[in-house]
Amino acid sequence: MVPFAKTGGLGDVVGALPAQLARLGHEVLVMIPHYGFLDTADYHLEPLAWSLKIPIGTSEEVMTASMARDRRSGLRICFIGNAHYFNRRGLYFHHDTKEDFADNDERFAFFSRSVLEAARKLDFKPDIVHLHDWQAGLIAVYLKTVYADDPFFDGVKTVLTIHNLAHQGSFEAEGFPALGLPDSLLLPTAPLEFFGKVNFLKGAIVHADLITTVSPRYAEEIQTGKFGCGLDGVLRKRSDDLHGILNGVDYTVWSPSRDHHLPFRYYAANLSGKRMNKVELLGAAGLPIRETTPLVGMVTRLVHQKGLSLLRDAADRLFAMNIQMVVLGTGEDKFHKLLLHLQTKYPDKLKVYLAHDEKMAHQIEGAADIFLMPSLFEPCGLNQLYSLKYGTVPVINAVGGLADTVVDYDPDSGEGTGFVFAEDTPEAMLTALERALAVYARRRPWVKLMKAGMKQDFSWAQAVDQYVIQFEKLIG
Repeated sequence: MVPFAKTGGLGDVVGALPAQLARLGHEVLVMIPHYGFLDTADYHLEPLAWSLKIPIGTSEEVMTASMARDRRSGLRICFIGNAHYFNRRGLYFHHDTKEDFADNDERFAFFSRSVLEAARKLDFKPDIVHLHDWQAGLIAVYLKTVYADDPFFDGVKTVLTIHNLAHQGSFEAEGFPALGLPDSLLLPTAPLEFFGKVNFLKGAIVHADLITTVSPRYAEEIQTGKFGCGLDGVLRKRSDDLHGILNGVDYTVWSPSRDHHLPFRYYAANLSGKRMNKVELLGAAGLPIRETTPLVGMVTRLVHQKGLSLLRDAADRLFAMNIQMVVLGTGEDKFHKLLLHLQTKYPDKLKVYLAHDEKMAHQIEGAADIFLMPSLFEPCGLNQLYSLKYGTVPVINAVGGLADTVVDYDPDSGEGTGFVFAEDTPEAMLTALERALAVYARRRPWVKLMKAGMKQDFSWAQAVDQYVIQFEKLIG
């Protein structure tokens, strides 16, 4: 949850959506683990005077809790504490080795039980428990099994949001007894069983009352063999309860007219600041300042999903084009080595930052002419939404939320907001980039294209209404 801990778009959503709901007058309580590295200095956490014993297998672990309140929205946040499970440098994996914590099944089973027990202790009976991804998925399972006859939770409904189906919380069956669930859930084809393992996300999909994804296109895609990650059959059975709601953007943070990370702010009516940001970034990156050469930006996790294999296979043809590129991100070691090799090979065209740097991410959006997102799949994507607002024209693969949010440029009408390709091939990506460069060479249509993107509204005010509609339907 932004601003406390972030990984991908999930952190942005949990930071924004509950606050929007609270502003509308709904009573909202967010519960997240009290990770040891959380930055809570501005939130004045108040430890609660009680603790609870949470069963894990045949033993118990002590849960503590602290409360905070967001001064702007009034949103309440409860931090679920346990030093053994959460006082670590990483969220889900070791900070140094990038290997998953071996006890992630226990950690998030503990968290799930703690959420329910803390709600009871706080006398907070919700209409809706909104679960995000596999880490909270067991809550839906517990409510339909262990807590099925508990009068406190009578009538409570669960909504599961799948942010990325590829991450499912799959564990060896030996750890199942620690979850404290009925053995029947792990029989072949049972709700938690998946090829002999325990699958938290599958259990949540089966048991949740409603399922959402973070874009309409992705809700359709995950019901197919290509994008379903083995769970497409389970999702097709829940198709009537599956809805795609596009993520929103917090324009108080992501807007070139108010972005405090930018050296020069700018507006659609006056784009001179964007040109100055480009000169500033090129200088800081040690790249030659070629103002007539388009600057291509990428801010991404450096993993297979994000289309890094397309970049690898197209590299020589890509850098033969009249472009410069700045890439920011971290991920798989093989892609780190690839990008550093390309930086050495094309020192006047490519600068790579192997880091997670929020300030730099904003500066790339504010300086680049083109933003490249060749993802092989993309549940929603946020950077293409940021790019539109910053007049940074996106070049995207037509998958998931990218296809839902970027309209392919039509050279005859001059309408569109970006450049779209529809095949997972280097050739398709390069063709889309060539189309972009052809328009970039003509100042008037390019500025029109930039401004068309800047006019788009993907604010949370649009998205939150869709969630409220589904919540109200669910509780009748």
